[in-house]
Amino acid sequence: MALPAIAPYPMPSADELPANRVDWKVDPSRAVLLVHDLQNYFLSAYDGKAAPIPQLLSNVRTLKETASRIGVPVVHTAQPGGQTPEERGLQQDFWGPGLPDDAEAAAIAPEIGPAPAETVLTKWKYSGFVRTDLLERLREEGRDQLVITGVYAHIGVLMTACDAWMQDIQAFVVADAVADFSPEDHAMALRWAVGRCAVVTTTQGVFGEGA
Repeated sequence: MALPAIAPYPMPSADELPANRVDWKVDPSRAVLLVHDLQNYFLSAYDGKAAPIPQLLSNVRTLKETASRIGVPVVHTAQPGGQTPEERGLQQDFWGPGLPDDAEAAAIAPEIGPAPAETVLTKWKYSGFVRTDLLERLREEGRDQLVITGVYAHIGVLMTACDAWMQDIQAFVVADAVADFSPEDHAMALRWAVGRCAVVTTTQGVFGEGA
């Protein structure tokens, strides 16, 4: 199965978000900002000039700039192109061969491309924790909060948030800095996150008024 063609849809507004069950707040001394799979290949499923993509990229850029200013490390995940069937594993059965062996397709979107101080992790499965050293990096830096942006909300973003919770890392899903296959999938991901493993927040609210 190839990626679907994704019809434009509006980003959810703050007043449409589900109510959080927990009152966690982002502490810049504890947090890492994760930019999840914002590669050209995954973004090519959208009309890049239509909602939600311009707002997604703008909001991620804003969060990266804020993170840099207040001392929050930024980590990108990126899947490699040209994976073998052995490397793909069961993803082959659900999604086919994945990214082509093409540098442009595998590149992170230039609007939010990694700055020199930012880390890029090679990612293989839905969760950013599987077959990467993300957890070890968090532990080494003494950080136990993960602010998650990127695509797709109901797949890798949600699985990464759930994995964070299972490692006692507080996850924050930025509702207007993620995108999905449809508004229904996007809303479902946010509902599941607040009910099971994360705080759902907004670009404006995630780092607080003083950021």
